[in-house]
Amino acid sequence: MAIKLPKYLKPFKNLYVLALIVFAVWMLFFDTHSYLLHRELNEEIEDLENEKTYYKGEMTKDRKAIKELSTEAGVEKTARETYYMKKPNEDIYIIEYEDSIPKKKTNE
Repeated sequence: MAIKLPKYLKPFKNLYVLALIVFAVWMLFFDTHSYLLHRELNEEIEDLENEKTYYKGEMTKDRKAIKELSTEAGVEKTARETYYMKKPNEDIYIIEYEDSIPKKKTNE
């Protein structure tokens, strides 16, 4: 009494097809060189490349700032604008516009 298989299961009767399916599943999911591992590594590479471009841009900005600070005029400009320093015989007035002042929150 032979068991009759449906049409869609007949290819699985062949030993070579079964071996090929087992091999494909093993290589895709369980092997050390699996598709899932490669996908994770590719995502990590992409993240690292994005970081690399970000840091290259930051290095360019820093080089520009260093070049600007290497002159006496650049140092004076930075000291005046950033640290509000002044010469002994000067008066400095800081002008703040209404839209640049942060608004205070009131608890009602």
